[in-house]
Amino acid sequence: MRTIDFTPVFRSTVGFDRMARLMDDMMRAGDAANVPAYPPYNIEKLGEDDYRITMAVAGFGEGDLDITVEDTTLVISGKVEKTEEEANRSFLHRGIATRAFERRFQLAETIKVVGASVEHGLLHVDLVHEVPEEKKPRKVEIASGVSTKRLEGTQAA
Repeated sequence: MRTIDFTPVFRSTVGFDRMARLMDDMMRAGDAANVPAYPPYNIEKLGEDDYRITMAVAGFGEGDLDITVEDTTLVISGKVEKTEEEANRSFLHRGIATRAFERRFQLAETIKVVGASVEHGLLHVDLVHEVPEEKKPRKVEIASGVSTKRLEGTQAA
């Protein structure tokens, strides 16, 4: 297992403790034995602020899939309920896996899930990068002279 010390980076930053935890978790999960390979997926950048996660979900219907956003974590899970007819089927080869799964994706605070659809055995989850007005860069005017405003709750000497 590899470890990287990010202490020098975090000495001059404030509020990036979440990123440190995220990177630490990714380093632990980066071991090939721990990375789940099912179901396969793609992450695409469709435009300046548009993204799409496409996941191969052959054998799953819309009712078998669940998409949940918890804070900044997107959770996609699937579970197929076996019917009596399917339980009695006999396969010579079964290459289409319909086993239960759960995939988690860490999203930036400004990424929003805007929709999802299933077509041709593929689940598409559309994401958009939305920066709130208060977080967009703004110009701060420089006033000439001394400001006469006082902080609330302070008294003049």
